[in-house]
Amino acid sequence: MIIGKGAYLRQLTAATTQMRSVEVGKEMTGSSPPSVFIGSWNYPDVLAGPMIAPVHGDTRIMDRPEEWICGNLTQDEIIGYRMNLVRGKRMTNAGDLGNRFVEKLQEIVLANGSIESEAAFESAPAGLSFSEEHTPFGPSAPLERFEIEAKRWDPSLEKVFYDTDLTARNAVLDLHRSGLAFSSIQKAFSAGTMGRGPRRRLVPTRWSITACDTMIGDRLLSEVKKCPVIDTIRMHEFASLHNRYAVLLLPTAWEYEWTEAFLHVLGNEEYVFSDHEGFRGKTGYSPLGGCYYSCKMSVLEALAREHRQAGAIILREALPGYVPMGVFNVRENVRSAMREPATEFEDLRSALARISATFTLPVQRFITETTLLRESLRQRQCTLSDFAVSPVKRGFAPEASAR
Repeated sequence: MIIGKGAYLRQLTAATTQMRSVEVGKEMTGSSPPSVFIGSWNYPDVLAGPMIAPVHGDTRIMDRPEEWICGNLTQDEIIGYRMNLVRGKRMTNAGDLGNRFVEKLQEIVLANGSIESEAAFESAPAGLSFSEEHTPFGPSAPLERFEIEAKRWDPSLEKVFYDTDLTARNAVLDLHRSGLAFSSIQKAFSAGTMGRGPRRRLVPTRWSITACDTMIGDRLLSEVKKCPVIDTIRMHEFASLHNRYAVLLLPTAWEYEWTEAFLHVLGNEEYVFSDHEGFRGKTGYSPLGGCYYSCKMSVLEALAREHRQAGAIILREALPGYVPMGVFNVRENVRSAMREPATEFEDLRSALARISATFTLPVQRFITETTLLRESLRQRQCTLSDFAVSPVKRGFAPEASAR
């Protein structure tokens, strides 16, 4: 690595400043998808508030990542939705859940649909926010006044809200088992609507995303480790939003490696970042950030559905045109990949030959930068020279899905 991933992503997000967000005045009415955002700066005193679109009606699609990839939305369409979300904010202590402002935020995330809102700001909202960790949003400003209409709550979220003996972890897992969208679970967790009564807290949005991915992933892994191992090498592929993915499943006990390449997004750079874990899991937080846990959770969801165990090696390429939009990009693309029919291979060399023919970065570079992939090749007596000849690359339509 020439630079760390975090430093590189800061360069990418800095390049988004030329984008335009919606213009609104000091007062606005509109509809929250429903959505809230809890900042992490200065925790436990955080800037919390609603996300409101200056339009009325059903705005749920603006904050429902689960529907973007499978709905074949383009990157421009997604960014267009997000730049129309205005963030109101107010400094609030994470443990102060009894004040009326926080109660309104909780009512928003518990709502079973979009919720009509009125806001008055200290100044006209301005700016925008892009991140690899959370979805982008448009202008923001401190709130002077904020009102919402009454709205029915989602029955599943209402149940865990009133169960003050249920731990937050068990609430998240129960809601995931019930089929509730990850984004709805994460927002409710972030707004402090789960957990044993006195232990409830606001959780910054960025932290809550990784926390939910991790809790769900850990539970799924405990199930997958009890399942029989697959009997052949499989690969699932998918491409969308200027990204390409290959999920290699090996006939081994659980192990996991996430490797991502960023190719010519800003210019001539070619950066590859990789991290892995063995059967016993990982100690410490991954230097690759939340996408490491989002990808892991998505693969484990598919293995748990099949009641199978495997080693998982995932390769990703981010190509020219890519814009950081949050870890949903990884979660939903890998989920889509896992829903695609798998291609089976007799050996790892054949699988890598397929990747070599479809990916832009030479497969030798992936092998050099990885740990589990390189070890798997060594165990199967393959060498870098087996992949030295570069085949003709297949054309790639970054905005189209690989279905």
